[in-house]
Amino acid sequence: MITARFPDGREQQYESGITGQEIAQKISQRLGKEALAIKVDEEVWDLSRPITKDAGIRILTWEDEEGKKAFWHSSAHLMAEALEASFPGIKFGIGPPVDKGFYYDVDPGQNEITPDKLEDIEKKMIELARQGNKYIRTDVSKADAIKYFTEKGDEYKLELLEDLNDGQITFYQQGNFVDLCRGPHIPDTGFIKAIKLTSIAGAYWRGNEDNKQLTRIYGVTFPKQKDLEEYLVMLEEAKRRDHRKLGKEMEIFTFSDDVGSGLPLWLPNGGIIIEELEALAKRTEREAGYHRVRTPHIAKENLYLTSGHLPYYEDSMFPAMEMENTKYYLKSMNCPHHHKIFDAVPRSYKDLPLRLAEYGTCYRYEKSGELFGLMRVRSLQMNDAHIYCSREQFEQEFRAVNDMYLKYFKIFNIEKYVMRFSTHDPAKLGQKYVDAPELWLKTEDMVRKVLISSGIPYIEVADEAAFYGPKIDVQVWSAIGREFTLATNQVDFVQPTRFKLTYRNENNEPETPICIHRAPLGTHERFIGFLIEHYAGEFPIWLAPQQVSILLISDKYANYAEKLGKLLNNAEIRASIDNRNEKIGKKIRDAELKKTPYMLIIGEKEAGEEMLSVRRHKQGDLGSMSVEQFIAHVKEEINRTLN
Repeated sequence: MITARFPDGREQQYESGITGQEIAQKISQRLGKEALAIKVDEEVWDLSRPITKDAGIRILTWEDEEGKKAFWHSSAHLMAEALEASFPGIKFGIGPPVDKGFYYDVDPGQNEITPDKLEDIEKKMIELARQGNKYIRTDVSKADAIKYFTEKGDEYKLELLEDLNDGQITFYQQGNFVDLCRGPHIPDTGFIKAIKLTSIAGAYWRGNEDNKQLTRIYGVTFPKQKDLEEYLVMLEEAKRRDHRKLGKEMEIFTFSDDVGSGLPLWLPNGGIIIEELEALAKRTEREAGYHRVRTPHIAKENLYLTSGHLPYYEDSMFPAMEMENTKYYLKSMNCPHHHKIFDAVPRSYKDLPLRLAEYGTCYRYEKSGELFGLMRVRSLQMNDAHIYCSREQFEQEFRAVNDMYLKYFKIFNIEKYVMRFSTHDPAKLGQKYVDAPELWLKTEDMVRKVLISSGIPYIEVADEAAFYGPKIDVQVWSAIGREFTLATNQVDFVQPTRFKLTYRNENNEPETPICIHRAPLGTHERFIGFLIEHYAGEFPIWLAPQQVSILLISDKYANYAEKLGKLLNNAEIRASIDNRNEKIGKKIRDAELKKTPYMLIIGEKEAGEEMLSVRRHKQGDLGSMSVEQFIAHVKEEINRTLN
């Protein structure tokens, strides 16, 4: 007999060898029909695998993220089966699930897979899905796996096999398709009812620019046609809000081949948004007792050897520059520089907590295939800070950081969020993580207690911590339900020791501080990309690059418009004059398209009486106001949205 422990704390005994499918059916007939996979302890399994030991279990359905991942991974295999049937000689790279759907990287050989062929591939997938073929898992020796893919002539699978150990290799088969895969998968293809292949892109094999470029086909599937229809509506809305499209239309940022991939150039409108965000952050941090510092963009090799970034993070750093027999690296993190600032003068317990803040520019060498608008870049300006505190101060400081996140969520109308608490994997100490088992457990427990006591929604995820300590990634959802990783909050028990940072405690003895890394607004690049999509470019008044557009009915009123523009700008309201030789209707339409919050119509009556005819974006005519009334009106709206 085995004992199964359920998430609600209930325990149930079953015969050894029972499958997840059988357990689901015993719980309820409905769950038996809806079950997609099972989580056994921390590992997701196929429902058909026998369970032979005591374990914590959770039946996964479409409502669970891990259930969706198994569904979409199985859909990638279904697409591969359709591709193999449609394009003889095609070869396969990898086909993982992603946040919304799946993709498969393929080498079409002599075939050409173009967007106009996606509909035919979808039809073939639907035909195969209706066959209800089971996903069958088979253990395979490395020799037999090599023989199979050698005979098939698939060099990509053979390369993947080089990294696998004998005795840990599995094949999955559904219908006529066999793939090298560790799973898990859903029971059969019949669960897949609605299919949409969304796009085609190029992708270098294994993300290496020196390798062959493969064809990446993206898709998404659902268990109901209604779910797909709702998703497609959301997808169209997401396209309308795409930060790359709106960023160009609204003249916020651009990229240049002469500057380099992943290195954004901020246009004047983008510069205004950055200045407003920095002003908000600086004001918030000043009120919270932070001190502002500045650090250079490069440092000597030894700094990053001490911090541990070179041993653990070198692949994500730009290559070294060598001058006078000394290696320098572009800064990938601000923390080592801040540690040296802490260490610049003697510290005592009276100086703690010490909070050092900087909007520091960092550089990370993201692979070309992973660059994406402002979301994945190589140059990033980070809302960074490091808090040095005693163990007794940790809970209060960590809670204060979380409270700062909540304040920002309110300002930016972020209603759905969750803290993703990432812990270490004890099996990877000394490799992926610093080898300090007791400190890992102690620090993770401290973070966990703060999260629980503060009542902030969080999920715990193993094996995703930073190399020097546990971290929290802040997941937020935009206005249309798209998920973003916005910011991070990390605990560091390693680097203060590496840098020999100490302060004198109340007994005048040296003690090592705890360091909290935090970045509530993340980077300008990612956060502004998120805000463009979140607001669909219709920024709140305080953040809008251009707050007021002065629209002239005739050039005769240019003098009044110039005077008005100066008054508004002197009142710190950003205004510009549209003096084009166009009809007023077109000027209004253009201002609406630019999403300018306020339009002031200036004609004979307004100029003669020195009054304003006011329009609000998407609301229309607000009537007549004096200049003083309008300035007060805008100021009140700014204060309301910021507080």
